Amino acid sequence: MVNWLTPAVLAFVLWGFWAFLPKIATQYIDPKSIIFFEVIGAILIGLIALISLDFKVQTEPRGVILAIIVGALGLGGSFAYVYAISKGPVGIISIFTALYPILTILLAYFILHEPMTIKQGIGICFAFVAIFLLST
Repeated sequence: MVNWLTPAVLAFVLWGFWAFLPKIATQYIDPKSIIFFEVIGAILIGLIALISLDFKVQTEPRGVILAIIVGALGLGGSFAYVYAISKGPVGIISIFTALYPILTILLAYFILHEPMTIKQGIGICFAFVAIFLLST
């Protein structure tokens, strides 16, 4: 089996629940409170990672700064997502926000000069058509 497949499937399952459970949580608490408790969950995962590293994290400044930015962007995106689903349908909002790989592909193409295939370009176009069809 491909060495990336198992963690990719795990990410798929975890993110599937991550995208769904906040909708239920908004029935009981507001989006800001959800984000607060989401951070507690993230800290728990961070502690597990720290323990697995025997408390010896790498500290190259550029990597640390980028990692902190990644965390801020991820949590900012989480907050925007939770706020959006507190106001609208989780099905459409989760599909729309799940199109973020389009931005990732474009950034990789323009900044990292990674190739973009015709198939990926067509897929991006279909993704926009799909979100249009789902939202109307």
